[in-house]
Amino acid sequence: MLIGLIRERKNPPDTRVPFTPKQCADVMNQYPEVRIIVESSPDRCYSDAEYLAEGIEIVTDMSACDVLLGVKEVPIDHLINGKTYFFFSHTKKLQAYNRPLMQAFIAKKIRMIDYECLTHTDGQRILGFGFFAGVVGAHNGILTFGKKHGLYNLPQAHEIKNYAELLAFYDHLKLPNFKIAVTGSGKVTSGILEIMSHLDIQSIEPGDFISKEYSYPVYTHLKGGYLYQHKVTKSYNRDEFHLHPEKYESLFPQYLPHTDLLLNGIYWDKKIPRLFEKTDVQNTDFRMSVVADITCDTDGSVPINVGSSTIADPVYGIDKKTLSKVAPFQDSSEVIDVMAVDNLPNELPRDASKYFGAHFEKYILQALLEGYDHDIIKRATICAEGHLTEPYYYMKEYACE
Repeated sequence: MLIGLIRERKNPPDTRVPFTPKQCADVMNQYPEVRIIVESSPDRCYSDAEYLAEGIEIVTDMSACDVLLGVKEVPIDHLINGKTYFFFSHTKKLQAYNRPLMQAFIAKKIRMIDYECLTHTDGQRILGFGFFAGVVGAHNGILTFGKKHGLYNLPQAHEIKNYAELLAFYDHLKLPNFKIAVTGSGKVTSGILEIMSHLDIQSIEPGDFISKEYSYPVYTHLKGGYLYQHKVTKSYNRDEFHLHPEKYESLFPQYLPHTDLLLNGIYWDKKIPRLFEKTDVQNTDFRMSVVADITCDTDGSVPINVGSSTIADPVYGIDKKTLSKVAPFQDSSEVIDVMAVDNLPNELPRDASKYFGAHFEKYILQALLEGYDHDIIKRATICAEGHLTEPYYYMKEYACE
């Protein structure tokens, strides 16, 4: 099998890679039936020279490859007819902005295997950059809170060489006595909790978060029954919630008077209740001054997310009275600062790429070599040979099959 690492062409360019140079070499040593080539790129966090140093061939023509690995969406005019692609297509939620891309998959008879759809039998995602989204998102949230209130200074993650160097900045950082709500239960949240640990922010129970104040920084982790309840029975059942989230309501409003900073790591779609409503920010007991919407759904679980921000300009303000976008870091209790960067792992691209590649090799590569009918691969294949696969028939109108 000839696997190609394609150049990222979406603007702004993403610098992450599916495999690091060393991982490419290790894969080829471990699997003699696999050869990996790399499309030349000036933008990667690992240079062409670093791949060459590991004996990986650099090319400009990828048409000979059996499988093509990327990160972000491939521009339509660069899709090669009839090929098998892995990347984040951002189509499974019927995202309007990628409808032409989905239609191109069908027209060009592409086998689209979406990283987001690679799951275990219970639906748990296998692959993603979520952990480092959580790491960088938590860092950015803490950074934003300090800058907004003039309490301390931290560099942005992309200004730092790597994750180890980022953690070194925390050794002498003493944080004030503020209260943080962490939401979610997946890989994003695991990254957030990692940063909480390194910053020596103490974990407390949700009940104590509501009823007590502290002289040191604390956080509470809200998920499952602490975050949602059935509208009628007032109970929580995980399986039912995942099948029928529209039957549930958010419990987060009870935490609003007690939360200074929200680090949001929950998965969200339109059937899942929002954490709170826009009008809640106008209540006199609304306490949050900073929101880090790490999973970053515009007008989603955090309704005051009015659009994604950028690594270069990561924070914007929301005026509580008008709900309009304003300048951040104002000395005003009437403005909430929102961090809503949608490509957070790209701030630590080398670490994030190494993490991603290790998981691809461990959980996906052998399945791929066994064939496209392997359960893991089959579940993640949105379309092939000009047709949607059965799990994705709901996309028929969107794909115009």
